[in-house]
Amino acid sequence: MAMRSIRKARGCWSFIRALHKGPEAAHAPQKEAVKRVFSGIQPTGIPHLGNYLGAIETWVRLQEEHGSVLYSIVDLHSITVPQDPAVLRQSILDMTAVLLACGINPEKSILFQQSQAKTATQKHGGTAGLLTYPVLQAADILLYKSTHVPVGEDQVQHMELVQDLAQGFNKKYGEFFPVPKSILTSMKKVKSLRDPSAKMSKSDPDKLATVRITDSAEEIVRKFRKAVTDFTSEVTYEPARRPGVSNLVAIHAAVTRLPVEEALRCGAGMDTARYKLLVADAVIEKFAPIKREIEKLKMDRGHLEKVLQVGSAKAKELAHPVCQDVKKLVGFL
Repeated sequence: MAMRSIRKARGCWSFIRALHKGPEAAHAPQKEAVKRVFSGIQPTGIPHLGNYLGAIETWVRLQEEHGSVLYSIVDLHSITVPQDPAVLRQSILDMTAVLLACGINPEKSILFQQSQAKTATQKHGGTAGLLTYPVLQAADILLYKSTHVPVGEDQVQHMELVQDLAQGFNKKYGEFFPVPKSILTSMKKVKSLRDPSAKMSKSDPDKLATVRITDSAEEIVRKFRKAVTDFTSEVTYEPARRPGVSNLVAIHAAVTRLPVEEALRCGAGMDTARYKLLVADAVIEKFAPIKREIEKLKMDRGHLEKVLQVGSAKAKELAHPVCQDVKKLVGFL
């Protein structure tokens, strides 16, 4: 269903591009914009190992490297499929707790709820097309004049659409939006423990395929014990020939912050059965303090709500003048 929505959204882009065709506006070269990082995460489902290594760890690092960073809990994206309102509200708070526990610092970045940071005109002026994933993603990125967006390899095409929209707007109305650049995350896709040809997913029906941040130590060990490898017992890193074992090595290297070569040295002399337990222990050690902090934060609902309220107010403060300027440029004001 999600893929069908994305295909429909891509059809909207020919219409959007048409809106921005016309004589090229005369303007001075665009000034160097202040670097601003933006990214978002859906609140549905507990983040898994792949989410953590592929996105959240990068978010924590980026808030230390850039002065203006926004992280959005994109609840509007989540309602492209039916959601129980009570469950969704709790999921938003749970995701807030997870991000804070993983190291997102509201003093160094703006953490906010997407739907709370929309202006009144946006709430009532949208169409169904604007709620499809790529277009809504583009609107969020451009709304805050973001210059950099951390993405995985599977989102590069979406970023190309964002860049195309920014360039089309600038061509017609003058240089206004920075053309955002992708920050490719260093960690490749974490593969499913049960099917190393597919990436790890929240929605995988095989419960042994995905390691979630909140899994118990016993659950993590069980999942790694059942991880699919092959009939060769030696631990090697050969993604094309031995994807299952190579996925374990990549996970081990990532959670311990070791080069792949060093992770292989740690597994030297082990068979894959023993190595699975070594990797499981590394993941347990990585997630243990995060799990404790999540449980602590979830006990204080008021604090989580306050974090989102403050973050949303800051996001609105950035977004409002952009909306006003866009209205003036296109002739609404």
